[in-house]
Amino acid sequence: MSGTRVWVARVDEADEVTRLLIGFRNDLGYDWPTDESFRSGVATLIAGDSTDYLLGAVGDGPAVGVCQLRFRYGLWQEGNDCLLEDLFVEEPARGSGLGRAITEFAINHASGSRDARRIELDVNEANEPALKLYESLGFGIKNSHGGRDLYLRRNLAGDS
Repeated sequence: MSGTRVWVARVDEADEVTRLLIGFRNDLGYDWPTDESFRSGVATLIAGDSTDYLLGAVGDGPAVGVCQLRFRYGLWQEGNDCLLEDLFVEEPARGSGLGRAITEFAINHASGSRDARRIELDVNEANEPALKLYESLGFGIKNSHGGRDLYLRRNLAGDS
């Protein structure tokens, strides 16, 4: 096994995307969303035009990595923004360079095929390997107004 492969998932690969995202959920130690919620959500998103899923493999093997890219028009960049979410590589493939390959593919796909002018992501500060990866690819904390811009969120449905 050598090298990595990354591609944009087709609609008929929704089950593979779902399997990997459920694996990501399990790896995080969560028991929600349900498997069925993942299945229906992926089916809806992969069939639409605002989300692309990337799949990645090591050598000629099956998909062992996934990433979600969501696109929207952004006024501040006068063009498309891309949100990179849910990058996950199964344990046996970690350290193979697949995470880097998926992220590099995501950057090229967003700027090329999707004409995005900005790509954003969030990462837990305790996830040092991911932070190092993203920083090595040019991601960083924006500091244009004297302070750090932080990615914040508020759940609007329940207290989760």
